[in-house]
Amino acid sequence: MRKAALWNRILTHAVLIFTSLIFMIPFVFMISISLASDSSVVLAQYTLLPTEFHFENYWNILFDTKVSLWLRNSVMITLSCTLATVASCALVAYAFARLRARGRNFWFVVCLSTMMIPSQVRMIPQFVIFKELGWIDTWLPLIVPNLFGSAYYIFMLRQFIARLPRDLDEAATLDGLGYFGIFARIILPLIVPALAAVAVFAIMANWNWFFEPLIYLNTEDLFPLALGVKILTATTSSGAPPMWNKVFTASMILIVPMILVYFVGQKYMYEITLSAGSAGVK
Repeated sequence: MRKAALWNRILTHAVLIFTSLIFMIPFVFMISISLASDSSVVLAQYTLLPTEFHFENYWNILFDTKVSLWLRNSVMITLSCTLATVASCALVAYAFARLRARGRNFWFVVCLSTMMIPSQVRMIPQFVIFKELGWIDTWLPLIVPNLFGSAYYIFMLRQFIARLPRDLDEAATLDGLGYFGIFARIILPLIVPALAAVAVFAIMANWNWFFEPLIYLNTEDLFPLALGVKILTATTSSGAPPMWNKVFTASMILIVPMILVYFVGQKYMYEITLSAGSAGVK
């Protein structure tokens, strides 16, 4: 039995390693092209494994194009949206988990039901509203909606808070704390891992944002990096194809931060996912 378990473990790890290598092929190919010279790109002399190591491509793409500006825009938009999302979702989740208000569960279900509304349905009404407000070609249509939270993140935080013992609230009430005092001094420190997980989810979603910036932004200097990379893929006015080494260099700059964020925050994402599945509606 012990020998069979050992072989089963070896086979499992072999399959996982083989599958991982297959999924790594596009990423390795991207690195190879990003390090290629301009002449190799013009002649389409691509190789799976890097044979050239032109690291100056990264320096050139940052300082000879608008990539550094787009990178700064992505950082500012992502941080603003993430802070707004975490703050608003934490407050709403606390209210659903702790406040004993009439119709609380009904409104919680209504909140969750908004996840079933396709974004395509909201697109035109939102655009009309933002156009009437004069927010087109600004970051406001991207940042302001995050102040109203996200049903998915509210659900996850609510389930995490629901697992905390109510004795803490009762003890804090005897000490004279109100709802906001309990939230700030008791609940908030205890849900830091959940907030970190929501922040990771929000960062990954906002960093790769493409469709909404494409709709609301017209000025290139306001574009995030994800939208800027698309500009690099466009054919030049002379009809020449894009320089794919520059495109993939910018793509690497877009991808690597999210890989680092995922490795740092994966334990928080796993913890809050378990919490969301273990707590029920009370």
